[in-house]
Amino acid sequence: MTTTQTSVVHDLGTLAHRLSHPARTPCVCEPPQVLADRPDGTVVRSGAIVAKAHAADTDREALTARIALAAAPQLAGILLPPLTAPEPAAPTARPVTLWPLGAPVDPTDPGAAPWAEAADLLARLHRTEPPFPLPPMRGPAKAARAVARMRAALRGDAITPPRDPAVGPGDATAPPRDPAALSVLAGWRALPAWARGEAPAPAPGADALCHGDLHLGQLVRHPAPDGPWLLIDMDDAGVGDPAWDLGRPAAWYAAGLLAPEDWSTFLDAYRAAGGPAVPADGDPWPALDVPARALTVQTAAVALAKCAAEQRDPDDHEQLMIESCARIATLPPELATGPAS
Repeated sequence: MTTTQTSVVHDLGTLAHRLSHPARTPCVCEPPQVLADRPDGTVVRSGAIVAKAHAADTDREALTARIALAAAPQLAGILLPPLTAPEPAAPTARPVTLWPLGAPVDPTDPGAAPWAEAADLLARLHRTEPPFPLPPMRGPAKAARAVARMRAALRGDAITPPRDPAVGPGDATAPPRDPAALSVLAGWRALPAWARGEAPAPAPGADALCHGDLHLGQLVRHPAPDGPWLLIDMDDAGVGDPAWDLGRPAAWYAAGLLAPEDWSTFLDAYRAAGGPAVPADGDPWPALDVPARALTVQTAAVALAKCAAEQRDPDDHEQLMIESCARIATLPPELATGPAS
């Protein structure tokens, strides 16, 4: 951990502790706990308070709108609301938000994963009219950022074969020549421009309220440990195509990482709750195909960036997503059939 990261963690822990600790009360608190520490989000818990430092390059106006969304009465029972600090919460150069502690999904018990509850929350979110103007959801932008991260991680990496001598080692546009990365880039180029964040999303359904980064790590029980499930992490929320929120589970199912019965549970619950991203019955894949392929590429790109940083080969799950990129590279930009990806 760098000195700067250490300072951020310390400042967040101090802030969370101060807000969770009543004045003049003897302190019996455990030391602050780091829940996550990445450039795009450092999260520290003290007692029942969670402090998050967002990315340094965060659009602060957009973040303010997204945090206000989590606090909106219309989203009660769907989104975890933020806490209001008694004074400005800005111990670092990165914007900071404060949240109540929730109990996350247990990663050691996949059989208890709340797929039906996640789908119901998504459907309710998608059916809610945006209470005020919001930025676009950041799903396509996150996919583009993941591909850029992969390119940067693999340039000059030891696992990357030598480059063409005509290409300078610092050329950010030079594609990695690692075969796995080439498969990911081929899958990326096969996507339509809107899924790469290079054009506006298609008009139908493009103004729905979306989470923008749905996975099981984005759910907590609140109050902990047995309260109802709520969605967290609004950094990518906004208006857009609601099918994007179904894209990651769809991608996992298509790649063989999500069991068919879990996919059916998720999809059936979403439809039962009136979710607008897919038809009420019939084939969902005409709506889900492009977002699922984009999330496949995003997942594989992030995996390869991590592999490069950790100097290791992809694990079995990561390899499945990379192989899916190779398959979807052969498909047309728009597909109206089943989960071929």
